[in-house]
Amino acid sequence: MRRPRTGPRTEPRTGRRPAPYALPLRTRLTLATTALFATLGCGLLLLNWLSARQLLEANRSLVVPTLAQATPAPLEPEPTGPAIGAPTGFPSGADTVPAAPTTPAQGFADFQHTVLADLLTRSLLLLAAFTVLAALLAWWAARRSLRRLHQVTAAARRIGTGRALDERLGLTGPHDEVRELGDTFDAMLDRLQRSFTAQRRFTAHASHELRTPLTLQRTALEIPLAQGRVPADLLPALRRALDANARTERLIDALLTLARGESEHLTPHPVDLADTAGHALTDLADETAAAAVTVTTALDPAPVTGDPALLRQVALNLLANAVRHNHRDGTVTMTTGTRGARAFIEVSNTGPTLDPDEIPALFEPFQRGPEHRTEGAGLGLAVVHAVTLTHHGTVTAVPRPNGGLTVRVELPLRDAPETGSGPA
Repeated sequence: MRRPRTGPRTEPRTGRRPAPYALPLRTRLTLATTALFATLGCGLLLLNWLSARQLLEANRSLVVPTLAQATPAPLEPEPTGPAIGAPTGFPSGADTVPAAPTTPAQGFADFQHTVLADLLTRSLLLLAAFTVLAALLAWWAARRSLRRLHQVTAAARRIGTGRALDERLGLTGPHDEVRELGDTFDAMLDRLQRSFTAQRRFTAHASHELRTPLTLQRTALEIPLAQGRVPADLLPALRRALDANARTERLIDALLTLARGESEHLTPHPVDLADTAGHALTDLADETAAAAVTVTTALDPAPVTGDPALLRQVALNLLANAVRHNHRDGTVTMTTGTRGARAFIEVSNTGPTLDPDEIPALFEPFQRGPEHRTEGAGLGLAVVHAVTLTHHGTVTAVPRPNGGLTVRVELPLRDAPETGSGPA
């Protein structure tokens, strides 16, 4: 049964496709508030219009009689004959039909229509103006209300990169839901920091305490071997015990380096990644020659600020990983340099073909590639990952199409502003 793989660049896989990007919460709150205001305003406008219409209808009796008294009754036209001297057969001006007089009811209806139409127009204009004002006020209120929530999000993003576990929000202001969320978040960080600190302290102390009995054990085995007082039939067992002792010491050294690499209390010094790469080449020269691996270098200056011993261990682990997980007569390319505000060290090697899904597991402790050797403890890339995060850098690993792996570590350039961090 294979262990589930987690690590850098891993995301939980589900059978559903991710939902499309939704609108920001501030925008949704603004739209919801504006829509609610517009809906209530339309309802209020309709009720106001109906109320005005009802009031006019209810007071019709007060207006129509006044119009009836003020309007004189039309005079009956007197019949007249054709004018003297006027030619017969053509209508005269007296024969034209006069326009129908406006009755009091019609006059009131026209008045009512004019008033209600004007009231509706002005109400709609006022509603539109106040809706825009409501949208602006809702946007401002949402921004002010979510400001502290953005602080929580920003802090969670920084802490998620593994850089600032000792950071706390310390929100001030009213004791509302956001303040409660911030206090809960701070309490969770306290528990996490205590847990990680205890774990690192235990690893460091246990590894340190184990080194003394292992040293005594190795000495006790080496002295009779050097004096030639070991029977011939016991020599294979004695050498196997010494090999096991050496592997255990290497494992303890790696655990101590990992615990120190995860510690955030480091004293930074100027370091050039090109120098660390050169030291790694010297330290692994015998192993590289024994494996018949050709190493090509392009070591340009890459000045950074950090712990010299840990950064040297990063270069050593990258090169050792490239040599040990390679085939005979393979090649390794080691490059250092700068790009923008970042310095980098990159190691690329030939070797077995890797599935991209297998890459994240390589950065976990005690995880090794599909074709590993017994001398490796599976802590090389885990140490690289931990030290890189502690130095505010990023580490990426990409499988090569023809086999092998390319691992790149980027750190902030010396005297350059820090950018993003965390595993890429």
